[in-house]
Amino acid sequence: MKRLGLPRSLGLRLGAILALALLPALSGCTGGQSTLGRVLSHLTSEETPLSEEAQIQFDRFKTVFKAYSAEPENKERLDYFGFAFRRVRTSYVSYISDATLIDAAIKGVRDTKAKAGSLPPKELVEKALDSMMQSLDPHSVYLNGEEFHETFVKTRGEFGGLGIEITMEEGLVKVIAPIEGTPADRGGLKAGDLISHVDGEPIQGKTIQEAVRLMRGRPGSQLTLMIKRKENPDFLVTLIRAVIKIKAVRWHLEDDIAYVRVSRFTEKVEPGIYKAFADIDKKLGARLAGIVLDLRNNGGGLLDQSLVLADSFMDKGEIVSIRGRNPDRNRSQRARPGDLGHGAPMVVLINSGSASASEIVASALQYHKRAVMMGTRSFGKGSVQTILPMPVEGGLKLTTALYYSPSGQTIQARGVEPDIVLTPPAKDKDTKYKREKDLPGSLPAVAPKKGDKSVNAGVHPEVPEEACPEIGEKKDRQLGCALTYLQAGSTKNFLAMMQSRPRS
Repeated sequence: MKRLGLPRSLGLRLGAILALALLPALSGCTGGQSTLGRVLSHLTSEETPLSEEAQIQFDRFKTVFKAYSAEPENKERLDYFGFAFRRVRTSYVSYISDATLIDAAIKGVRDTKAKAGSLPPKELVEKALDSMMQSLDPHSVYLNGEEFHETFVKTRGEFGGLGIEITMEEGLVKVIAPIEGTPADRGGLKAGDLISHVDGEPIQGKTIQEAVRLMRGRPGSQLTLMIKRKENPDFLVTLIRAVIKIKAVRWHLEDDIAYVRVSRFTEKVEPGIYKAFADIDKKLGARLAGIVLDLRNNGGGLLDQSLVLADSFMDKGEIVSIRGRNPDRNRSQRARPGDLGHGAPMVVLINSGSASASEIVASALQYHKRAVMMGTRSFGKGSVQTILPMPVEGGLKLTTALYYSPSGQTIQARGVEPDIVLTPPAKDKDTKYKREKDLPGSLPAVAPKKGDKSVNAGVHPEVPEEACPEIGEKKDRQLGCALTYLQAGSTKNFLAMMQSRPRS
């Protein structure tokens, strides 16, 4: 059995934050200068000067800043913007021209429709950074101080809110997946729902950060969402905000088969998966006949926790590789010896709400033939977001690289195709779930390189969900399919059983 160790990326993540947190103390005191000013002075003194073209473009923004700012000579906020501009232009996953970045920033300022000389410098720069980051892709965002703090609270698996993974689509908030056991889940929100209004206030025209702020609030307080769903008439859902405590890993036994549900990749996955299999080993031992790993509607989370989960069922081989603009920074993550499942047959359930970290686990277990994928094609979010702390407050959540499966193909805009496709009931067949590739501004799939192996090419067998037994209170037919597969002992036997079984 693998040893329980520290998460692989924890040291790097904490180091980056602490380095910036300590800078005020390291920079010393300069008469009359604020903490932000001292930190920026310390950082910019060590920066490589901007290229001539980049400086020309930055000066364009400086002109707009001076025209709209209530404090046109506020150098600190201008330098704050400059710090972010430098990070984006050098660290984004692909080259973006300086003019394009500055055009987006200027648009953010002008879209406020504020009068000349009226915007507080902090607000002006935040609007500019919101717009610049939004112009890149759906997952790159500027985080103000509060949002930056909230980001790290969420990774610990406990935070306030509704409990939904979201993105923006056509100017509205799109639900990628509700998190189990949260107000959003209990209120009946579904993957693909669009939120058009919060307490009567329209979302259209707002950034994703502004929309999130509308939905946040004191735990126990109420809010009403206007929902657009498929071809149905718009309808209202009233929810009560709560402190969201995510149980990242849940498990139970179905006779001699272990069912393991991972709902989100928080810091609680590593201890959760070890605890689950300690319990499973105690109850079943060598009688363990199979494992169902349920990643449906798991919108992702921490990379290091996806590595832990995939590694838990692998003895060797690559889990994922991460490639960006700078080949020197590309890296590959490999499994270490030790399989918590002791080689027991395995089925992984995925669907259109399985994204990012879920897809890393699924693609690795599929490629190495450790598990059979069952369900529907996953979401296809294969981009890496790095949190880059800003001086003193806030940060950039910036797309810096792409995930590649062990086959050498990118997950981005492709997703993971199941080995066995579960077709929905007739009433749901016309439902089209949008995926990453359908999001405005999403990064396209990278064409396979010569020598890349297609892990799951060709025609995949399809099984109607209605042919599978209903399991549990939720009458979960997809889980019924997974259990039936493990009981059948092979794909051939399973397909034969499904063809002969009457549909209910």
